[in-house]
Amino acid sequence: MLRRSLLALPALLPSLARAQTAQPPLVVASFSILGDLVAQVAGDLVRLRVIAGPDVDAHGFAPRPSDAQALRGAALVVRNGLGFDAWIDRMLRAAGHRGAVLTATDGIAPLTMEDAHGHGHAHAHDHGGAGRRRGHAVGPRQVPDPHAWQDLRHGAQYLRTIAAALSAAIPAHAGAFAARAEAATTRLAALDGWVRAQIATVPEARRKVVTSHDAFGYFAAAYGVTFLAPQGVSTEAEPSAADVAVLIRQIRAEGLTAVFLENMANPATLTRLAEEAGVTVRGRLYADALSAPGGPAPSYEAMFRHNVGLLVPAMRGQA
Repeated sequence: MLRRSLLALPALLPSLARAQTAQPPLVVASFSILGDLVAQVAGDLVRLRVIAGPDVDAHGFAPRPSDAQALRGAALVVRNGLGFDAWIDRMLRAAGHRGAVLTATDGIAPLTMEDAHGHGHAHAHDHGGAGRRRGHAVGPRQVPDPHAWQDLRHGAQYLRTIAAALSAAIPAHAGAFAARAEAATTRLAALDGWVRAQIATVPEARRKVVTSHDAFGYFAAAYGVTFLAPQGVSTEAEPSAADVAVLIRQIRAEGLTAVFLENMANPATLTRLAEEAGVTVRGRLYADALSAPGGPAPSYEAMFRHNVGLLVPAMRGQA
């Protein structure tokens, strides 16, 4: 018996080596926030490649040839959709990708905004949180707002959608994906309650924030905060002098104190605006990308805690 086992061992060695060297399936996410949500569901059951990583602006991202090559072997590619990461569609065509593709915003009714700058995204000049237009586009100047992740309830929907796509692409781990997604959505529900409790400590009249560009429409609608921005919803848009002048007058008239840069936007316009309005920029918010691992917003949940931790005292007018 022992002799037969020893004789059979050489034939088994190649298959054992293949089993040892087999890698988890590759999953590609278009940008850092989406990558973190995929990681929360997939964990170490997949190899995750994020194309536009931390502190990288996904609005005007220019992929490299190596990024397109990474798509060829992917079991699943996850994109945001709503025009935010349209460049990944060109990559998919160039790579001849044959695997599954998920649009994470599928099933989410988008807010709409006026295409005031002729870009893929834009902003509504009313700027109001409660008054922001909802639903489907109603005319050629209406475009979807792609930043759906800024509402934690939509973040939970992202997780469920990602879990379903992972389970379809990699059915062997469907149970684990579902369990991880459930745990993550429970955490987001608790975080959503915390955000609402924090915002409730600010008088309604003080819930106004000036930011670099208009990326917080879903946060505004969900949590009752008005965001004013000299720049459109795309970081590539350039504000007009008239827009900036109107905003300066509003800051002075209303005594606004919550003025923030964003990690992806050009600081020049907001810095000049703050100087002319006589206010201080209160810090840096994270809207379209996470920070690097050592930064203040290395995950989706940390991003919300960081942003709300800055917004609330600034809206109150605290130093």
